[in-house]
Amino acid sequence: MPTLILVRHGRSTANTEGVLAGWTPGVALDERGAAQAAALPGRLAGLPIREVVASPLQRCQETIRPLLDARPELRAHTDERIGECHYGDWSGRKLAELKDEPLMEVVQTHPSAAAFPGGESMRAMQTRAAEAVREWNARVERDHGADAVYLMCSHGDIIKSLVADALGLHLDLFQRVSVEPCSVTAIRYTRLRPYLVRLGDTGDFASLAPREEPPGDDAPVGGGAGAP
Repeated sequence: MPTLILVRHGRSTANTEGVLAGWTPGVALDERGAAQAAALPGRLAGLPIREVVASPLQRCQETIRPLLDARPELRAHTDERIGECHYGDWSGRKLAELKDEPLMEVVQTHPSAAAFPGGESMRAMQTRAAEAVREWNARVERDHGADAVYLMCSHGDIIKSLVADALGLHLDLFQRVSVEPCSVTAIRYTRLRPYLVRLGDTGDFASLAPREEPPGDDAPVGGGAGAP
C-alpha cells in the first residue's frame, strides 16, 4: 500500500495572532509561512510524489502552490474530509481566552469526549480524516501501484489524529503528538499495519532549544505556531 506524506500548512496569520481559526475564511499564510511553503519543493525533491490532496482552506492551498508550480505534472485534489476540525462557536476566538473554558480541560485530557459547541466532536474529526486516507490509499494504489507516494496537506489536529490512528493509539492520547507548521509526517501503509516513519519533521532543530517563556503543559489546540 502507498506511503502517505502529511504536510501541515505553513504558519498562518491565525497562528501568530493566537486565534483558533477553524474554518474561518481568509486565514492566509504569514510571511514565515509563505517562506516555509516556498522551501517545500526542495525538501521533497527526492520523493516521487504521484498525487497531492489538500484541505480546501486557504492556508493549505497556499502551502501546496509552490510544490504544484515546481511539478506541473502533479494532479491536485481537494478533499473536505481533511479540512480543519469544525470548532463551531470557538472558531475565531483567542486561545488565551479559551483556556479558561471548562471544555478545554476535556479537549486536553479526554478528547474522545470533546464536542465543540456548534461544531463537531473530535471523534468525528478523526473518523472522517481516517476514512479519507483509507479511500485515497486504495485510489493511489489502483492508479499508481502499491509502492506509490502521495501527499496530503492538512491541519495540526487532523494530522495528530491520523498519527494516533496509524499507531493504534486511543484518541485520548493524541495530544501527546506535536506537528509544527509545514512539518512533514510520513506513514507507510501495508496490508497488516501502518508504519510511522517520520513525525513532525521540519529539518530545523531550533524549536528544541529552551525558550524564554517555556510552553505550558497543555497541547496547543489547532497545532500551534511552532518555533518562534
